[in-house]
Amino acid sequence: MKLVCSQSELSSSLQLVSRAVAGRPTHPVLANVLLTADAGTGRLSLTGFDLSLGIQTSLSASVETSGAITLPAKLFGEIVSRLSADSPITLSCEEGTEQVELTSLSGSYQMRGMPAEDFPDLPLVQSGTPIRLEANSLVKGLRATLFASSGDEAKQLLTGVHLRLDPEGLECAATDGHRLAVLRLAHGTTESMDTTEGEPFAVTVPARSLRELERLLSGRQSEEPLSLFCERGQVVFLWADQVLTSRSLDGTYPNYRQLIPESFNRRIGADRRALVSALERVAVLADQHNNVVKLSADAATGKVLIQADAQDVGSGSEAVAAEIEGEAIQIAFNVRYLLDGLKAMACDQVVLHCNAPTTPAILTPADGANFTYLVMPVQIRS
Repeated sequence: MKLVCSQSELSSSLQLVSRAVAGRPTHPVLANVLLTADAGTGRLSLTGFDLSLGIQTSLSASVETSGAITLPAKLFGEIVSRLSADSPITLSCEEGTEQVELTSLSGSYQMRGMPAEDFPDLPLVQSGTPIRLEANSLVKGLRATLFASSGDEAKQLLTGVHLRLDPEGLECAATDGHRLAVLRLAHGTTESMDTTEGEPFAVTVPARSLRELERLLSGRQSEEPLSLFCERGQVVFLWADQVLTSRSLDGTYPNYRQLIPESFNRRIGADRRALVSALERVAVLADQHNNVVKLSADAATGKVLIQADAQDVGSGSEAVAAEIEGEAIQIAFNVRYLLDGLKAMACDQVVLHCNAPTTPAILTPADGANFTYLVMPVQIRS
């Protein structure tokens, strides 16, 4: 194998695929990145795969002889990132050996690799019709929901984001049992869904894989749609010259629509930024005790009062102007959950809908955007 490529392109591609390289590999080759040079296409392909998440990308290279080898991802990445961007990089590996020489204007480095045959194959299920998604829509959906997924591995299914496609578009949902974020995108797909069997397409993908996908899609502007293949517990996202593969999470995702109350008897509208600022100030005290803030709303005052009481430390309160409909209410929440939901919205005005101090409350943008954030109140002992 022999090729010449750009230092900056190789370095950024390595950073990308290294995110799928195992931190504690079960087999030595999983700590490596696979390099495949193809003289026919004039491309160098890089792959990282930890058996659950796989990322593959390619860059243009002047390939003299085709070939494949795996190299230690960390060492290779650190050497390449420190080489001069002004000089192209030459990579060469004699056939039948695992010794790779990397040459730049400033010097040369030798590295021991491992045979490409030892590297596990990426599960590239590309049979059947792909589902085409708008990359920008998917990024919006992931940003609005990823934060609400669970970090508790015992709640396996809740550590992912549920993607659901029907003729109306794409819906992304995530819950950790205490809160739920749902974003409905009318233009998520670039084609009409074939739901002849009457069943919409749905899959739950680990949040870790989707965080990498969101980073991948945000890192490069392209109008190109994204293709999604799903089969036998494996999900493959193809976009531009990049591939991300992930296992899907088994099981039936909770019917989250049932959790959302159909009607509310209290409505509190406020400026989102003012609410976030007030909550962040009061959170300093709430964090000292149990993260709980109390919201008191009364239409007569036209203000919502936010209070935190940290026993033996102190207490604080802030008042935010609000449009209040319905009877007065006092309701408590985990302040972190409220802030996460408010920060996931891009609107100016938000509305908090609630019924009672012990039933689920909903935060939605006032502009009618299809984002719903449900949060369970905390019971306060008076």
